[in-house]
Amino acid sequence: MLAKTLTSVLLVLPLVAAPAQAAGVRGTPGAPGIGDAYFPDYGNGGYDARHYSLRLDYQPGADLLKGRATIVATATQHLSRFNLDFLLAVQEVKVNGRAAAFARTGTHELEITPGRTLAKGVPFTVEVAYADTPSAHDVPGIVKPWVKRADGALALGQPEIAWWWFPSNDHPLDKATYDIAVTVPQGTEAISNGVLTGTRTREGRTTYRWLMDKPMASYLATLFVGDLEVRQRTHRGLPVTTAYDPTLGPREQFAKDSVERTPEVVDHLASLFGRYPFHSMGGSVVNENVGFALETQTQPVYDSVFFDGATDVGVVVHENAHQWFGDSVALKRWKDIWLNEGFATYAEWLWSEKQGTGTAAELANGLYDEIPADHPRFWLRVPGDPTPEFLFYASVYWRGGMTLQALRSEVGDAVFFDILKAWARIKQHGNADTGEFVSLAEKKAGRQLDTLFQTWLYTPAKPAERPAPDTLVSTRSQSSGPNFLESHKLTHERLHGPL
Repeated sequence: MLAKTLTSVLLVLPLVAAPAQAAGVRGTPGAPGIGDAYFPDYGNGGYDARHYSLRLDYQPGADLLKGRATIVATATQHLSRFNLDFLLAVQEVKVNGRAAAFARTGTHELEITPGRTLAKGVPFTVEVAYADTPSAHDVPGIVKPWVKRADGALALGQPEIAWWWFPSNDHPLDKATYDIAVTVPQGTEAISNGVLTGTRTREGRTTYRWLMDKPMASYLATLFVGDLEVRQRTHRGLPVTTAYDPTLGPREQFAKDSVERTPEVVDHLASLFGRYPFHSMGGSVVNENVGFALETQTQPVYDSVFFDGATDVGVVVHENAHQWFGDSVALKRWKDIWLNEGFATYAEWLWSEKQGTGTAAELANGLYDEIPADHPRFWLRVPGDPTPEFLFYASVYWRGGMTLQALRSEVGDAVFFDILKAWARIKQHGNADTGEFVSLAEKKAGRQLDTLFQTWLYTPAKPAERPAPDTLVSTRSQSSGPNFLESHKLTHERLHGPL
């Protein structure tokens, strides 16, 4: 399967051999944003990126990144000019092999003008050569997602990170496949997304080649370079790559005891949501005080704080649930972030059910009971439209999870899990929004559910009824449920601060 998939990805490239210029046709510039209301200048219009081929050379210590990005795209209009999102210093740009003019505009826009108009519906290639020090770039209002390490670097952030290491159409709506080759000093490891297809060492430098053969949003691409402990094995025929910062200290064993359970976690989630959507799995643990974990596609990244004094399989469940909900089924707009975080939170609650440490109904009700109706920052922040400022706030996670519990209580287990599996299957490797999920839920339930979703997602008040009736609360796990609840709250506080 891997060989066939790799071939299919590489066969995309010859498509651009056909003329992509529209002789004599007047084109118009592509928009400098993809149309997201929360982040108007993120992403770009006028084209659809299909594949990114990144050739990177990185020098630790100096934090010098040299790169050549080749992007295969299709024009969605007669295109006279288009933008890429990028911060680093550019040396050269070519479109279909010919030199193109380029300029900087806005905070992070690379504006490219090809020699001739690009024809609507025709593939074209863009090559960008660059060299710069990523850690030298700051953007006001954004915590820098490129972390310079003593022995390497870490590229990790949401909703933006690509600007710091490769040019892209930086929005989840424009997913693409990737092949990433990273050259580093011999003895240094370089971890990225997907399957490691090969390594080569020459003249004291090693090149690692990674392939992501399923569409991926640009913020889910990651790079972790350093003197790392890397473990590789297979599970059910899929490669499993885990990587650990060598400076984890007393957190190291707790981290390994958690992250090495990834295949077990993925198997359980597959039993709930359907077949795992990718060709590899794994996880990396960093010691850089980034303060969060992120569902970078097939290779989630975890801050070591999650493993401070104890294992935390819950966070492994959360980030791997995103492989279905957030990675495979990606957002059309950032407003619908609850479709990522509410679903991953609910997956944690389902894991608790499996472990006998509290049912999802108990955990949802426990949070509902504990958070007072007049809490100034929870019930008034609706998960269906949280605003950019509160994109990753507790309401999105917990009330998003409560929404799914309320749906489960309303339609019953059989229909509920049928909805989740159908959602993951129908929208696999695509994009979706809340309206589409509501429509699917109503179709499966055989009735309208407007009131339920309006109450839990969009009403700025504490719902009058708990997300689960008392009949769903078991006496067996009542004593253990609160312990998991406290752990769940602690995990969220580590991610996002106090409630």
